[in-house]
Amino acid sequence: MKRTDDFQNRRKHLANLTEEELEQKFWELASNIVDPIVELAYKNTSPSIERSVLLRMGFSSIEAKTIVDGVIDRGLMGKGAGHLVYRLAKEKEMEIREVGLKLIEGEMWDDLVAIFKGGAY
Repeated sequence: MKRTDDFQNRRKHLANLTEEELEQKFWELASNIVDPIVELAYKNTSPSIERSVLLRMGFSSIEAKTIVDGVIDRGLMGKGAGHLVYRLAKEKEMEIREVGLKLIEGEMWDDLVAIFKGGAY
């Protein structure tokens, strides 16, 4: 089976472009491909991403899982688990780790829900 070479036909719309114009066209097309992926990542999260954020904030894997489970149970996942812990620590003038440990113990969830579901974010 022989493939017909249609390269010359397919490149006609690019033939008269300069090197700079070709580069600009490339980056424009690359942006068109990547922008929806970036938007999806910006607007969505997952439990594993949120656990990863909490790990980087100094919590252990088990601690992070417990916090994320509590966030999911309260319908606050869209706010981001790390953001929730940070904001609560800021509101209560406490250390981030201290707030996280209180959440793990089942404390301060009402405060957290009041901050975020009350619209004060």
